[in-house]
Amino acid sequence: MWIGEVFHTVKPIIGMCHLQAMPGDPYYDKAGGMRKVLRAARSDIVSLQNGGVDAVMFSNEFSLPYLTKVRPTTLAAMANIIGELKQEIKVTFGVNVLWDPIASLDLAVAVGAKFVREIFTGVYASDFGLWNTNCGETVRHKVSIGADDVKLLFNIVPEAAKYLAERDIREIARSTVFNNRPDALCISGLVAGESTDTQLLSIVKSAVPTSIVFANTGVRKENVCEQLAIVDGAVVGTTFKKDSVFENQVDETRVKSFMEVVRKFRANLG
Repeated sequence: MWIGEVFHTVKPIIGMCHLQAMPGDPYYDKAGGMRKVLRAARSDIVSLQNGGVDAVMFSNEFSLPYLTKVRPTTLAAMANIIGELKQEIKVTFGVNVLWDPIASLDLAVAVGAKFVREIFTGVYASDFGLWNTNCGETVRHKVSIGADDVKLLFNIVPEAAKYLAERDIREIARSTVFNNRPDALCISGLVAGESTDTQLLSIVKSAVPTSIVFANTGVRKENVCEQLAIVDGAVVGTTFKKDSVFENQVDETRVKSFMEVVRKFRANLG
């Protein structure tokens, strides 16, 4: 398994650095400008790293409402922010340009990210309209830009969306693994911060026992041990925020408390 090589631990915790709205986004703070975006990102990175996370992932979380093909402005702004912070990033990092897998890969190559998380497969009815994908094209793009070493984390239960055809999650997991060879599968709740059903995690892991599976939303200090007992790691965002509020900045104290629970859990692994 590649987890140890990339994250240097078992059961890694990936902390989210949610970038504030950027130029071109509806809620961009023109008065604060990119300096405000950078200041907020730096604060979150410091808190996440001091709190002890194993990796961080940058996403344009506040580019609401999301596009399925982002504009060049967003990609340029994200690259600028990550470039400004690069010397301060001490852990493995990844990127997620919502909801555009091609742009995510382009950004990963530009900034040296080790992994991307995206919706690579499926056709969905979503809050953002009809949402289609083309995994074959995306993977070929990955090869063409020299992103061979970038790991692909497939979100197969995207937030705010549902498969157009009724499909059992077991079938989705198995066919995704067989047809697309993902590096990992991510299992989500309805929206960011919404807890991922533990039973759902068990179903997916049992369906593809040799594949890496991450809990992707709603992991909290109260349920992290239960979920890590099933899956191979977790992506954590909202619970690290002050008062566990999605819009707030990362609270270092909350990160430390969470990671202390994780470290004790790892210490008890056989």
